Amino acid sequence: MAGASGSGQAAARGAKVLLVLPFDNRTGQPSLDWIREAAAEILSMRLASAGFQPTSRADRMYALDHLGLPQGFQPSRASALKLAQTLDADSIVVGSYITDGPNIVAEASLVDVSELRMLPMVSARGEMRNLVAVFGELAWKLTRQLDPTFNVAEATFAAEGNDVPLTAFEQYIRGITEPDQAERLRHLQEAVKLSPGYGQAWMALGREDYKDQQYQEAADAFTKVARNGADGLEAGFYRGLALMFLGDYAHAEQAFAEVARVLPLAEVTNNEGVAMSRQGKDATTQFIQAAAADPKNADYHFNLAVTLKRHGNTAGAMNELAQCLKLRPNDSEALSLEEAWNRPAGDAAEANADPLERTVRTFDEAAFRQAAAMLDEMNAGRLATLTPQERARTLCMQAKGYLDRGLLLEAERLYGDAVAADSTSARAHAGLAEVRERSGDAEAARKEAQTALEMGPSADAYLVLAQLDFVAGSLSAANDEATNALKLEPTNQAAQEVLREIAAKRH
Repeated sequence: MAGASGSGQAAARGAKVLLVLPFDNRTGQPSLDWIREAAAEILSMRLASAGFQPTSRADRMYALDHLGLPQGFQPSRASALKLAQTLDADSIVVGSYITDGPNIVAEASLVDVSELRMLPMVSARGEMRNLVAVFGELAWKLTRQLDPTFNVAEATFAAEGNDVPLTAFEQYIRGITEPDQAERLRHLQEAVKLSPGYGQAWMALGREDYKDQQYQEAADAFTKVARNGADGLEAGFYRGLALMFLGDYAHAEQAFAEVARVLPLAEVTNNEGVAMSRQGKDATTQFIQAAAADPKNADYHFNLAVTLKRHGNTAGAMNELAQCLKLRPNDSEALSLEEAWNRPAGDAAEANADPLERTVRTFDEAAFRQAAAMLDEMNAGRLATLTPQERARTLCMQAKGYLDRGLLLEAERLYGDAVAADSTSARAHAGLAEVRERSGDAEAARKEAQTALEMGPSADAYLVLAQLDFVAGSLSAANDEATNALKLEPTNQAAQEVLREIAAKRH
């Protein structure tokens, strides 16, 4: 029952919508204004990784515009509540920061929107060069207020995102907040130059290039975004569009198909169909799926009508065209097409009436998040039907996927849920050991690895101990542990690398 409870807690976290507002700059230094948005960005990312639903910056900008407020507006409590209500947020995060010599001190409070109640303030302090970790600590404290049962260590929050240099992070924040496009591009290009693997910066740069109709540059930028990362699906969608506009229909079809395999939203399957059609392929199935997924979209019915007529199903085509015109009576292209198709077969106008299918050029982020939330709920439902041992195994597989992508917070959360489902899972404890080792908590990593080995042989646990002992200078112990890992997994490259490093150090 513990595992089912864990799944329920995750679902409850995911149902909580949070509005994280830019922090108030109380340093008296305008040059540090960029930290206002940086704070909101870091907290939103951490809270999303923790299983909550923070609203996006784009949603906040839209709500401000809807309320007639400027983008740089620092809201009062009353206007913050109005903003939260506009976005259907359950809680608001408000905060501020000051400097104290080389240090930054940040404070934040949670406001419960429904009860109009402010929770006790939390704070974090650290050197300015560790700004990301400081706000990570703040996010952890807020998470613990929102969910006292949350099972991720503070060290994991602090370690998340530390692979991006602060200079690159600052350029990224300036790149998404500058009002001038040329300046946005300059900052984002500098961000990826400083940190070539910075996926979020590549995503933002791709968006800018796409809006500027620089489709080759956009496609190249979107390619640099990890496909299994947080922005992977959206990057794949816009990469497909950029390739479409470049006339590279085969690779566009591939990009849309990869997104559709994970999240078959109507706009994705529609565009996959358009890319197929441009290559002379039959995309009837894709257009049927799009129209079924969103039957109130006139363009999907138009596209299905065109492809059905092209493949000889005139009756079906006329029916779909009628659906299109019912939804959009003044659609001039559809009206002309209906007139042409109603002419006798063989008539020149009827024979030449073969327009191109329509492409959807925007990605509905709200629909994406809703569909992703539904997938999470379905996953939680499937987990609840499994035995504790099966649930732990499934959670460990999902956690390993996050760990391989460097997403420590998500990995630890799922490994923790696996332990809650089955405390005797050696795989779950070994996974937690690896997360702890990567986040720099050597003592906790050693403890989890030893716990895993008490439950059974584990190459991953041996490897964590080997790496810890190597760093500590205990080469003999590290050698034995790496050797034990190889006995269990003879092709384990990480264990082989540890043995090579030990041999090099001994000589």
